Amino acid sequence: MTKSRVTVVDIARAAGVSKSTVSLVLQASPLVNEQTRAKVNAAIRELGYVYNRGAANLRQTAASKIVGIVVNDLTNPFFAELAVGMDMVMQSAGFVQFLANTGESVDRQREVIASMREHGVSGLIISPARGTEAADFKPLTAAGIPVVVVVRNIAGAKVSSLTSDNYVGAREATEHLISLGHSRIAFLGGFADTAVSGERMQGYRDALKDAGGNVGDALVVNSAPSRAGGVAAIERAMLLPDRPTAALCFNDTVAFGVCDGLRARGLEPGRDFGVVGFDDVIEAESAVPALTTVSVDPQGMGRRAAQMLLKQINSGRVEAEAIVSSVRLVVRQSCGAAMKDMGRRNIG
Repeated sequence: MTKSRVTVVDIARAAGVSKSTVSLVLQASPLVNEQTRAKVNAAIRELGYVYNRGAANLRQTAASKIVGIVVNDLTNPFFAELAVGMDMVMQSAGFVQFLANTGESVDRQREVIASMREHGVSGLIISPARGTEAADFKPLTAAGIPVVVVVRNIAGAKVSSLTSDNYVGAREATEHLISLGHSRIAFLGGFADTAVSGERMQGYRDALKDAGGNVGDALVVNSAPSRAGGVAAIERAMLLPDRPTAALCFNDTVAFGVCDGLRARGLEPGRDFGVVGFDDVIEAESAVPALTTVSVDPQGMGRRAAQMLLKQINSGRVEAEAIVSSVRLVVRQSCGAAMKDMGRRNIG
């Protein structure tokens, strides 16, 4: 093998790391730990690799028709609908999308972003993994790559963001359950350390507080924001001495799991227990019972995020803007009857 033919792949194989990690080292990224950096640099010296920075810069600055889309949980139907909305706009504008799922791994997120940069993407739309920090976006902003963060905002990140009005949505949903006569209302699902969960929980708590209801931590049950997480959350909630009669769920997927868990106990959602979700995914309307939920219009959110990115790409300027989109409560059957009716039923 001659020196002129040594590639990044050869370096990655010799160092026992991914191609994306080698690229991060070549770009002097602060995201690589010193031990890994030393191992990669040793492989570079041993193989005699020469980094053509001029060619790399040319690849980065050349106008491409490729954009990257990075999401934290593609198993959640919300993100599938979000991606569909982005595709509608990007495809009509003549762009090809690279889609990657991080599975809530910050390390995986860094790798896929580095890989997308190698392919010369013109911009990125990212729903960040848990634990993402503002510093993770510095290499992108330093390179002048437009970025739009969706769903989860990252404090201090100097990039554009598009989020939903989580506080208002959760507050209105909780107020609706209160209006039906519920006072023991649980908040089920979601990771407590994310901004989205914090905003939704605050709306829930404030609605209960203003109504003079129970705002203690006992009725807040965190779990993975998944269907299985919903099952686990309702199982724990129903073991409480003073059990809830209704729940605001972190998202629709959790709500579907809560409905599964209720039926496993012989309880019928919407008849024996009020259930409200958040997102309004396609399945919400066709579920049995149809799910009452806070609609954030995921496809519409995806279209708007794509439009924000295209605006930056087409203008040639990276100007950060923050947009909070409105939400609305969609009342269907799962929220249940008034408490005076439910009081005549055995919910045990």
